[in-house]
Amino acid sequence: MDAPQPTRGTPWYRFIAWLAREVGFRLLGGVRILGRERVPMEGPVLVAPVHMSMLDPPLLGCTSPRALRFMAKEELFRPPGLSHLIRSLGAFPVRRGENDTAAIRLALERLSLGEAVLVFPEGTRNDGRTMLPIQVGLAMLAKRTGATILPVGIAGTEKVLPKGASRPRRARVTVAYGHPFRYEDVAEGLTEREARKAFAAELGRRIQAACVEAGHPIAPAPETPA
Repeated sequence: MDAPQPTRGTPWYRFIAWLAREVGFRLLGGVRILGRERVPMEGPVLVAPVHMSMLDPPLLGCTSPRALRFMAKEELFRPPGLSHLIRSLGAFPVRRGENDTAAIRLALERLSLGEAVLVFPEGTRNDGRTMLPIQVGLAMLAKRTGATILPVGIAGTEKVLPKGASRPRRARVTVAYGHPFRYEDVAEGLTEREARKAFAAELGRRIQAACVEAGHPIAPAPETPA
């Protein structure tokens, strides 16, 4: 297993983050960052943003004051050049819609080293108007690792590159880092089934609140099945 990244990332990571933020996103309309002081700079963290666009992973990677490890869909690792780049930035593949034990094991390993791991709790992109249900796997990771959960709201990526679009449009994007919490904050005194539902509901509420802060109110997801 690779050694843990420095809290703020390697020089290569920081350079690519700067390039994406100050060149890439500036050309697309610029970036506003809210709540950076809420990002825990120590200990394991599960960064859990709303997901509306393929721009969301690089946006989080270039605006977080802390280096992130990424769960990325397996298809992104097929082109050799892109695979090399995203692996060098801390990404690891996950097969969507499957119980990918290898990806879960890697996430657990990175969290056990006290790193921050980016996981989209909806599993895939929503339509930019309504959240999808929170996936149960995040509750398992949160419970097993004791990691701090950092909800994140985003505004603007649904305009720059919405789901289904092939070309970006210019618009300013905003990232709002929300208020962190832990699994045990909502699970105390509950059965496992009740705790999973309470965790999903709380995370959904906090992501929504962060989206409102970012300037993009988004409708809540349907209730997550137990």
